[in-house]
Amino acid sequence: MERRDRLVGLLLGQALGDALGLPLEGLSRERVARRRAGGRVPGMLFGRLLVSDDTEHALLTAQALRRRPDFATPFVAALAWRLRWWFISLPPGVGMATARASLRLWLGVPPDASGVDSAGNGPCMRAPVIGLRFAYDENRRMTFVQASTRLTHTDERALVAARALAEAAAWIGRVDRDLASLAERLRTCSDARDVEWRARIDHLFAAYARAESVDSVATRLGLGDAVSGFAYDTAPMAIYAWLRHRQDPVAAIEAAIACGGDTDTVAALTGALVGADVGTRALPREWLGRLADWPLSEKVLRRVGEALARDEDVPRRAVWWWWPLMPVRNLLMLLIVLAHGVRRWLR
Repeated sequence: MERRDRLVGLLLGQALGDALGLPLEGLSRERVARRRAGGRVPGMLFGRLLVSDDTEHALLTAQALRRRPDFATPFVAALAWRLRWWFISLPPGVGMATARASLRLWLGVPPDASGVDSAGNGPCMRAPVIGLRFAYDENRRMTFVQASTRLTHTDERALVAARALAEAAAWIGRVDRDLASLAERLRTCSDARDVEWRARIDHLFAAYARAESVDSVATRLGLGDAVSGFAYDTAPMAIYAWLRHRQDPVAAIEAAIACGGDTDTVAALTGALVGADVGTRALPREWLGRLADWPLSEKVLRRVGEALARDEDVPRRAVWWWWPLMPVRNLLMLLIVLAHGVRRWLR
């Protein structure tokens, strides 16, 4: 499969998972099952699919990679610039840690010191596209993921989870692939003293050998009611949903959503990995046709993925899109989210 198809597939897959999981975010597994009874796939606006910060972070990262793919320091400066302007567009779904880090950037704190103590999911949202872009360059993969993580989060667990997602995406992008090497790379994303992380990865691959379902693995990890926004919960569940349904993006994303909790992020990360694995042709046309967001549209994501796929390690202009209109879009999105919350409460 062409590199271009994998990168576009990653961005579109992340957007689909995000948009499909967003209407069910925060619900328990039982409530998600009730909302999806009969195979329904709810949307945010009359059945239409809208994206959140999970997709926006991937886009910001891809644009920064296009602008500065050479060294980590100018890359994170480019990412920080984009993150500042994204933050003042008032995105409804911004996480608390990312919001605090963005505010620190506006106050003049440099990117290498702007992160806050959190093990949330912001770095995870940015990691898969870095991993796939540098699938054959371990040094840049590691340094770029670290720079991206430290920009907003300083908790070591946020870095471990982001590294794991980047390693999974890099494994997808390489020709020489075997599961044993993937398992070892995921285990060594943290040092030997991190018993919790290594036990989770060992459990994932043991469950994969037994062909356990995604919801069964969630239960065994203590996430029986819902998957939290803690990176050590989110990243392993996304990786397992992808592994369990590698050639079936519909099954992978739906299995991630069915676990409940932070459905948009878990499904977005699952979608990124499975989209990179199967490419754009295997992504369901029905779902892509329901993506109705603007100005961050399917067309924009395709253009950014195609530009990033050009094998160039020199700075290039980022892909232009109508990002100055994002504050208007975000105001409308806030109204939609509020209306969605009221409707959920009434139910």
